[in-house]
Amino acid sequence: MTQLDAIERTCLLTAALRAGESRRDDRLYDDPYAGLLVGEAGPGLLAEIRSATFPEGGAPRTVPSTFDFNPIRTRFFDDWLRRAAADGSMTQIVLAPAGMDSRAYRLAWPEHVRFFEIDRPAVLEVKDRLLAAERPAADRRPVPADLLAPGLEGALREAGYDPGLPSVWLFEGLLYYFSEAEVHGLLERVAALTAPGSRIAADLVNEVALTAPGVRGLLEVFARWGCPWVFGTDEPEALFERHGFTVEAVQPGEPSAHYGRWRDPVPPRSAEGAERVFLVHGSRSA
Repeated sequence: MTQLDAIERTCLLTAALRAGESRRDDRLYDDPYAGLLVGEAGPGLLAEIRSATFPEGGAPRTVPSTFDFNPIRTRFFDDWLRRAAADGSMTQIVLAPAGMDSRAYRLAWPEHVRFFEIDRPAVLEVKDRLLAAERPAADRRPVPADLLAPGLEGALREAGYDPGLPSVWLFEGLLYYFSEAEVHGLLERVAALTAPGSRIAADLVNEVALTAPGVRGLLEVFARWGCPWVFGTDEPEALFERHGFTVEAVQPGEPSAHYGRWRDPVPPRSAEGAERVFLVHGSRSA
């Protein structure tokens, strides 16, 4: 069986979180494919995150809850992608990385949409095997490529991607695993692959979130798995502006990213020393 590396295995954690959310009566979305995509490792990864989040003996939680954030992030980007796809000029949606994401299967898409799923060959091989009996709801086009290695541009074009047409790019659950230089390099490559008016979204943390005591228990789990968080920024707007994208950064718990599920205080942007998560979305400047 194909083996996944540390960062690749986090997509099994996401699938396990989405499967759990889909079983809730108050679920923010329904992912009927997540249970197929958790793999053998997914439940164990989820158990470690739960243990780091909720102390034994009923002690108060001090770690931000992944079990609140992940559904909010998923729903926020679900809604954003559907709004983008409603624009008839947006014919190309790119998930980078695709991981065990099932949006091409579980959401309804207009006929004009082509769905490009970029990920390393090992991930796509596992995913295709697990979903072999399922039919996507869009023109799904797997793109086996490493986002940090040469060949991304060629692999996209081979799959039918046209850099001269507007496109929609989502980087979900990724950028904090990359170094600052790698993040800038990736955004530079994406800028070269996108036409004016193209849309982009991602989630990010700030620098404080990489070392804050309240997040340490969670980050120690990822470090133990071999995929530590290494990048954060307090200025996500400036990060994307540097590469030609005008974006808005929203924190979970703010009105447009709450959904009745965020339980922790939302620090104002002016407050210093607070750990933050950002949901970023915007478009390529002309």
